[in-house]
Amino acid sequence: MLPVSSSAIRSSFINATRSETAKLTPPKNLDTLDWDALDVLGWRDEKMPLRGYLVLPTDRGLTGILLRAPEGGARKNRSVLCELCRDVYSKEDVLLWVARRAGQSGRDGNSVGTLICADFVCSSNVRRQPPASEIHPDPAVVVRRQVAGLQDRAAQFLDRVRQQ
Repeated sequence: MLPVSSSAIRSSFINATRSETAKLTPPKNLDTLDWDALDVLGWRDEKMPLRGYLVLPTDRGLTGILLRAPEGGARKNRSVLCELCRDVYSKEDVLLWVARRAGQSGRDGNSVGTLICADFVCSSNVRRQPPASEIHPDPAVVVRRQVAGLQDRAAQFLDRVRQQ
């Protein structure tokens, strides 16, 4: 992912009002992020912890999605898998993040949701090198496949938000 500015992030959202994007708190480490190791930029708002943001590069340019987490946080009685990174080794909480649909459909109250790591660590999860095995002797091939999968699944979720 290429470096982006706070103003570019604010103008990228497809399912947020101007007042919502004006109130968003950008990631505190935006200037020092390792952009080469990011496929999607996701973070929780420091001032509104139930609000999250997912920004990804697309063929249409930078595109952002405003998300909302459940009130009670993650349910502790079962483990769930993040739909974006699908990392089976992660000990991170996974939440059902919900996004209003873009356009009139979202203004009418329609939304979609998916399971995403609570702290949006998907890019680092897919880059974790697996141990070499007989099935996958080259861990770098596995990492490339996992990165491509993350990018594809994030784009699919974005498409679901765009659907009217």
